[in-house]
Amino acid sequence: MGRRTPGIGMVLLPAGVVLACAGAWWPVGVQQATGDTLLDELLPESHFGEVHTTRVRAAPERIFRAVHAVTADEIRYFRVLTWIRSPRLPWRRGTESVLAPDWHAPILDVALRSGFVLLGEVPETELVVGTVVCCGTVALGSADGFQALETLDYARAAMSVRVEALPDGASLLTTETRVAARAPSVRRRFGLYWSFIYPGSALIRRGWLEAIRRRAETAP
Repeated sequence: MGRRTPGIGMVLLPAGVVLACAGAWWPVGVQQATGDTLLDELLPESHFGEVHTTRVRAAPERIFRAVHAVTADEIRYFRVLTWIRSPRLPWRRGTESVLAPDWHAPILDVALRSGFVLLGEVPETELVVGTVVCCGTVALGSADGFQALETLDYARAAMSVRVEALPDGASLLTTETRVAARAPSVRRRFGLYWSFIYPGSALIRRGWLEAIRRRAETAP
């Protein structure tokens, strides 16, 4: 009989763990904002981030109505990805959160009821929300509470949705997430977490933009 060799999964799994750990310990530089957006003003320095965009055939005011109206149920892959992150078992009844939302309520409202705070809004242009993603549970309460944690050992995340009118009558819709973690120990802990969740996070952000686009382009 021939000698059996390890399956490719047995090789890739340890490699993935090593890469994730390396990502957590790899030095993370500070990203300094250079623009003049509301997000730049509210969180000018960050250590992790992601940006996604899509083109929408609608005016900014119509898009922002969709931003406030889109539900979790409209976001592609949201159910499966959040279940992987936080399984919703039939016999477990937890509190509402973005990982366990009311599927038919606007997802923005769910977020603001469950740990996120509104950091600022420019009508029909940009909206920014914030929360703490590491390391510890904090009741923010307000935008001032978010800013008060700047020098403490927490990782703060700010997420914006921004709309820019284009010359042809369409609009550019952008969502950007930034995470700031001043303490090296917090950066390492969040870096390990980020290594694992980033692919799913990116899919959810893209799905959110798609849901906003569909609603903005088809709503009466």
